[in-house]
Amino acid sequence: MFAYVVKRALAGFLVILLMSLAIFALFWYGPSSPAQPICERDTSNRCSPEALERFERALGYDQPMLDQYGQFLKGVVAGREIAFSEQLVYQCDAPCLGYAYTTRAPVWEELKSRLPATASVAIGGGALYLLFGVPIGVAAARRRGTLADKALVSSFLILNSVPYYLFALLIFLYATVINEVPVISDTGYFPITENPARWFTGMLLAWVALGIFGATQYTRFTRGAMVETLGEDYIRTAKAKGLPTRTVVYKHGLRAALVPVVTIFGIDIGVLFAGTIFTERIFDINGIGLWALAAVGTRDLPIVQAAALFGAVIIITSNLLVDVVYSILDPRVRLS
Repeated sequence: MFAYVVKRALAGFLVILLMSLAIFALFWYGPSSPAQPICERDTSNRCSPEALERFERALGYDQPMLDQYGQFLKGVVAGREIAFSEQLVYQCDAPCLGYAYTTRAPVWEELKSRLPATASVAIGGGALYLLFGVPIGVAAARRRGTLADKALVSSFLILNSVPYYLFALLIFLYATVINEVPVISDTGYFPITENPARWFTGMLLAWVALGIFGATQYTRFTRGAMVETLGEDYIRTAKAKGLPTRTVVYKHGLRAALVPVVTIFGIDIGVLFAGTIFTERIFDINGIGLWALAAVGTRDLPIVQAAALFGAVIIITSNLLVDVVYSILDPRVRLS
């Protein structure tokens, strides 16, 4: 087991390194110079070729790509100096992801300040994925072919065909405008350490929107996996031995059926942690997704690059954790 985890961790680290190189090349070697946005901002939209060259030289964008990437990696590990001009030189402590063009603040500090909001959305929404989706999927599989099963599957398919942003917007409008629920009318992120009750009520609508919409997929995943598992020979053997139905379904069947569900959940929770743009925008949650969206509008490339890199690291890490859980649920994975 230890060797399996080490091997997967090394593979994940290599993928992260390659992803960081791809993201670095994508954002810094696009159709225009990466210094163009800051040059336009600091020269009142009159960025002359001389001014652009001056900013490129100050920021090091005139150096070869591999040298710049090496400096970027050095900053992540040990920190580095970042100069916007000869007079403006900042010491960026590790892990250095650069300085924002708009605020001139360390990107890592801004990312950290928004991580609790995104984590609150991801953990709450992901928990409801499983709390709603898995039990309903198991119940539907046990009643396969009945009217209740068909009605449930059909209604969830219809719900899942609605775009998420539209579904979340309808939830928000119903709760805050049409129904005017006073308890959850004040949406947004409030630090749990300052006011746990306000944190809960502020996040509740976002959790409900994510939970209901995501549960429709997990119900279908769980139902399909359970239907297949309950038809296996070892399940029939367990029934023939006289084991209680609850033991057969939940102890023997559900463990095997959870393997594909855990795989999908690992990817989804990674995506949620990387930033849920629609959820954060609709429910006014100042998280990483909303932060990255605003940076795209202002062409703040260090923030966009950091958000993309953070998302890649989170998704790769979640996949690594899924592989570990996968090997626990199904020991055959370790042998292969």
